[in-house]
Amino acid sequence: MRHTIIKFDNSYINLPERFYEMADPTWVSAPQLVRFNHALADFLNIDTSEVSEDALAEIFSGNIVPIGAEPIAQAYGGHQFGHFNILGDGRAILLGETIAKDNQRYDIQLKGAGRTAFSRNGDGRAALGPVLREYLVSEFMNALNIPTTRALSFVTSGERVQRETALDGAILTRVAKSHIRFGTFQYHAAMGNLADLKTLADYVINRHYPHIENAENKYLELLKEIATAHAKLVAKWMGIGFIHGVMNTDNASICGITIDYGPCAFMDNYNPQQVYSFIDKRGRYRYENQPNITQWNLARLAECLLPLIDDDSDRAVAAAEQIIIGFMDIYKSEYYSNMRNKLGLEKYLEGDDELVDGFLDYLFENNLDFTNSFRDLSQKINEDAPNDWYANWQKRLSQENNDKAAIIKNLNQTNPAIIMRNHYIERAINAAYQLGDYTLFNEMLLASQTPFETKPEYEYLTKPPRENEVVQNTFCGT
Repeated sequence: MRHTIIKFDNSYINLPERFYEMADPTWVSAPQLVRFNHALADFLNIDTSEVSEDALAEIFSGNIVPIGAEPIAQAYGGHQFGHFNILGDGRAILLGETIAKDNQRYDIQLKGAGRTAFSRNGDGRAALGPVLREYLVSEFMNALNIPTTRALSFVTSGERVQRETALDGAILTRVAKSHIRFGTFQYHAAMGNLADLKTLADYVINRHYPHIENAENKYLELLKEIATAHAKLVAKWMGIGFIHGVMNTDNASICGITIDYGPCAFMDNYNPQQVYSFIDKRGRYRYENQPNITQWNLARLAECLLPLIDDDSDRAVAAAEQIIIGFMDIYKSEYYSNMRNKLGLEKYLEGDDELVDGFLDYLFENNLDFTNSFRDLSQKINEDAPNDWYANWQKRLSQENNDKAAIIKNLNQTNPAIIMRNHYIERAINAAYQLGDYTLFNEMLLASQTPFETKPEYEYLTKPPRENEVVQNTFCGT
């Protein structure tokens, strides 16, 4: 039985056929619903009131394609660790788009739903662990108001997928403003079809940046809008100690959202050179290098847009370079603004940025937890300063217009009490694999929705790992 629970309003499929391949999901033997995001479904105007959990499992495993869906795999390329490849959705199938309560268009995509024309030698499947991780972390990021894809459902497939060993399979239903990537532009640039490149740029402007439609040079403005969105995004990542882990251009969203939570992790003790991803042997995507890599990725996008920006290549390069160079100024402004807020500073005074840098130096030199050190600032206001940095910080707070109570409130609304600790994510994954137990996953998901609150039942999520609990490496899951 097919269902009409999603009101599809598909647009990407109206682009030329070169932009995608048709891709029916592959049937799975015994889908079971682990989690369904009813609040997100309501926002997306998805009506599940008369649909059973078993039916939801069938729909969001791909066994039943809902009425109005037009399943496709999108074509794109990407620089992976600096090397360009032709890629495409190898294990993701876009069912279609829907209009949400904010009148914006959102993609609904099955991740792990089987082979597509772009799977190459892959099986098109996803293991349970990476699906669990992405569900937890993406919903946590959303609770922190960090632009991100969302998780609509988590279904186990009843089948095994072969990685280093045989693992339980799962399918994630992912929601995004779109799944268009820097690599989508790179794909069409590599094909050498200027008409397709223009079609894509016009589609992105119409869908994501309609306010620049009538700009004098809308393609240059498009690059500027995307650069600004990513400057703000990465500044937010840095402010919570988030390390994406695989910042390839195919994982860079054209609408400035966090996408593809593969080997991602949150820092425990502050270390600017922290790397978790097992495949990032040289630290290309280490914490401190994320702004530089974003700028590099933007330069690759700019190269694709050059023929649209100006017929004269020299003029096009000069105009694009100004935006790429200017990215770092925007990033630094956003970053220091965020970090000053984390110190309780609302107005800007000379020396504030050095105060930020000094606190991070103090954390690094003393091997201190990033999240807890910022959260603890609200308690340090009324204590004797243990060192010069705290004394200077307390003196600087006296120059704010707010009283101490207001500053404490602001600090606790800016610095989360919890993060999705790596060692607890691993515990939740192991419990699901070994016991089929999702108790910890459900607890962490519930706690993640109120990250600034301190509740006794979630206090364990504030605890850094003991030495034997430290997660050294995270893995992509492909």
